[in-house]
Amino acid sequence: MNMDSFSEGVLVAGAPRAPLRKFFHQRFVYCVISQRAGGLSIGINMNPNQYCNFDCVYCEINRSASARLPARINRGMMIKELQQTLEIVHSGSLRELGYQGVPEELLALKEVALSGDGEPTLCEDFSKVMEAIVRLREEKTFPFFKLVLITNCSGLHLLDVKAGLALFSAHDEVWAKLDAGTQEYMDEINRSDVSLDFILNNILDLATRRPVIIQSLFAEVNGVQPAEKEIEEFARRLLWLKESGADI
Repeated sequence: MNMDSFSEGVLVAGAPRAPLRKFFHQRFVYCVISQRAGGLSIGINMNPNQYCNFDCVYCEINRSASARLPARINRGMMIKELQQTLEIVHSGSLRELGYQGVPEELLALKEVALSGDGEPTLCEDFSKVMEAIVRLREEKTFPFFKLVLITNCSGLHLLDVKAGLALFSAHDEVWAKLDAGTQEYMDEINRSDVSLDFILNNILDLATRRPVIIQSLFAEVNGVQPAEKEIEEFARRLLWLKESGADI
């Protein structure tokens, strides 16, 4: 879940948002002032058709109306939109396009995030999308930007995803969702056919090769907070990852 919200092409923390992320009529690329990033984040919507294999209780996307097949990104259009957005950001024009009241320090670009309306690792041709973005970065037309993958970890085992992540530099980051310490609680919160053990093993496999940041949300559901037992089990899962060699 991204807590940032949509308003006339501008995503700003704290406001209601339309289901689809849009930025001045662009299909794949949008901007947010992100609480997680601590400033400006350019997002790549890897699943603009809202495809996801999780249906988290706190998610703002209505999965009942979502497509059930991964999206194939038009890479040429995505790169063109990313170039246009980077030009706006680095020229200082963003302030004229709806960011007049945003403090200057929050308009400094923090990252380009692979996220959007579904699970990004389920995007078809994930590695080719990464190749296109990394190639743009290597052209050095724009200052270096950090890449951040925000994932529920269900696709980290896929060979195409591994090939794409192999293109990440040491400065890039992977933010791995982990909301539960037991299968029962994961079934309640994430509502997925993917098992907790599968997610943990995917995190471990990646985190033994590069650092991983764990991103969690402990929600009050129908007035009920997570039980203390669930928090303890969650902590035990993190301890198991660390003791198994994960760099968290």
